[in-house]
Parts: sequence; structure tokens; C-alpha cells
Amino acid sequence: MQLSLWLALVGAGVLISFTPGAGAINTMNNSLTSGFRRSIWGIFGQQAALVVHVIVVALGVGVLVTSSPVLFNVIRYAGAAYLVFLGIRLILQKPDPSRDLAAPRARELAWSMFRRGLWVNLLNPKALVFFLAFMPQFIQPEQPLLPQYLVLTVTVVLIDIVVMWFFFAVAAKSFQRFTNTTRGQLILNRLFGLLFISVALLLALVH
Repeated sequence: MQLSLWLALVGAGVLISFTPGAGAINTMNNSLTSGFRRSIWGIFGQQAALVVHVIVVALGVGVLVTSSPVLFNVIRYAGAAYLVFLGIRLILQKPDPSRDLAAPRARELAWSMFRRGLWVNLLNPKALVFFLAFMPQFIQPEQPLLPQYLVLTVTVVLIDIVVMWFFFAVAAKSFQRFTNTTRGQLILNRLFGLLFISVALLLALVH
């Protein structure tokens, strides 16, 4: 991949990663509930889903999904339902009155965080549509394809990890003062729960 084309890819990748979505909400929630360092496991899950999307599009399966309204809608509504489930679970979650800012945070299993991050991004068919439009701009058909896809995937994944961890996870720290009170925990749970549900509605209703 030419340097100028790669720099364009970097610029596009940064803009895409900074666009708020379910992944950003999931990252911020993980950072608040499990801490900045452990939020990386959810981010890894989200990146695994991103890699799957790239592979699916590269193999041409993405075209089949987007050309089949039934299959596309099944995935779309499944993704929306999962986000609604996460939102309702947060809204109904009871606060921990014993939590203190100086006390150790609840240690959710790394696999649980990874799995949730994976499904949050995987059940988003809009990503397939996006990569179908995005990837061809940075692939030169006359050149070997595998190295180009590898460069594209590694670049986009690394950018998204940096943005998610060092922007969205760090940004969540501004809400940490709420986590040492029952009322604050309730507010944050409802806020992030409603954000998950709002993204789900957008995913389900916006075509």
C-alpha cells in the first residue's frame, strides 16, 4: 500500500473511531464498572468483531448479506435486541452501596467483557455496509490483495484500540465521582442503559 493511500486510511480510520456508537458506550461503561485497565478486554472483543467484518467483506459474503433484505434485517434486529437487553439490564441493575472510589472495582471476568464487546460489534450489519463502501477505496486490485487487507485490518484495529482506550475509556473517568454514591450509580446505570437502547432504536429504525 502506498504511503499516501495509507495516510488517507489512517485519517479515515481516526474519524470513524471517534464516531460515537455502541462500541464507545460499551467501552465507557466497562471503564466505569471495571476500571480503565480492564476495559481493554471489551475493546479486544470489539476488535475481534471488526476483523470478522473485514474477512466477511473480503470474501464477498458481505455482498450477499446486504443484497438479502431478510438476512440483513434478521441480523439488524438481533443486534438491536441485544443492545436493548444490555440497556434494560443496566437500568434494572441495583447499585452497590458499599462501593467506594478507593476500593477495588468489581472484577468482571475478562472473557465476559470480551464476549459482550464481540457481540456488540458483530451484531451490527451496518458495519458490513460500511466496510463494503470503505474498503474498496484503499484496495488496489492490480496489487496482491492479502497484504493490502492485512495492512488495512491492522491499521484500523490499532487506531480503534487507541481511540477506544485512550479517549472513550479515559473520558469515562469524568463520571467516576458518581460511582461512590447509590444515587450516582443509579443515574449512571440509567444513563448508559438509555444510551444502549437509543443506539438499538437507531439500528432498528434507521435504514
